[in-house]
Amino acid sequence: MRAVFALAGVAALAWGGWLALEFALGARNWAQVLVWLVGAPLVHDLVVAPAVGLTGLAVARVVPVAWRAPVALGAALSGLLALLAVPLLWRPFGVATNPGLHDRDYVTGLAVALGVVWLGVAVAGLTAGVTAGLTGRGRREQ
Repeated sequence: MRAVFALAGVAALAWGGWLALEFALGARNWAQVLVWLVGAPLVHDLVVAPAVGLTGLAVARVVPVAWRAPVALGAALSGLLALLAVPLLWRPFGVATNPGLHDRDYVTGLAVALGVVWLGVAVAGLTAGVTAGLTGRGRREQ
């Protein structure tokens, strides 16, 4: 099974490399390539990753033990949904035109998706809290 996952990983890496090569060779402006290939990882490593880590530490101090995993998953999914929605919210036609796709209300769609995620977090947290309360593991661990 590990070989299957390794093969899938190598295939995904090769595909990503091919797309990056197409992007770099097709760019008219090399500054654009440098922004994406150098600037984006720097912004991630210097701004996004520390902010997420500090937020996670702060939330872990406030949220009860039974709720930590659901809240962490909800936060990760919220970040992913927001990241996927940025091109459509920032520029309405910032992606390739697809008939029937661009006539949607992206803000409402994002709000509904986030509502579903956090409803799932609430259900999972309440279930974990009840289960922990029944087994005596619901106390805050420090």
